Amino acid sequence: MTSWSEPARDALWACRNLFHDTAEQAEIGPLDESLKWGQPAWRPRAPRTGSTLRMGWSAGQPQQLMLFVDCKTDLAARMRDIYPDVGENDGRRRIALDLEGPLPEQAIAHLAQMTFCYHLSRRLTRTVG
Repeated sequence: MTSWSEPARDALWACRNLFHDTAEQAEIGPLDESLKWGQPAWRPRAPRTGSTLRMGWSAGQPQQLMLFVDCKTDLAARMRDIYPDVGENDGRRRIALDLEGPLPEQAIAHLAQMTFCYHLSRRLTRTVG
């Protein structure tokens, strides 16, 4: 992350705090932090709880911070439906946030909650429905 711009690094740390706060509030236990494809990634440590949320930045698009979800989930599409004005969303796996304005903290925390509890919410849906 040393090659990331200062605004991107600031956003990384702000998002990291949001991710850990969200996991604590959702009572899913601690998050594992790792690098996937050279990018920071977070996932609940408890098995079959949630999915991975990954973050990227590129000097080729310095004004954007990318959030990536598993393309086999509906998370990006759900975010596009709930927050149509938050970043460029491909509806599949990538949400690009604008670093030139304030971070959409509510939307980021909501994405983290949906991602980190993804398998839990799917189990509840199957048992209720």
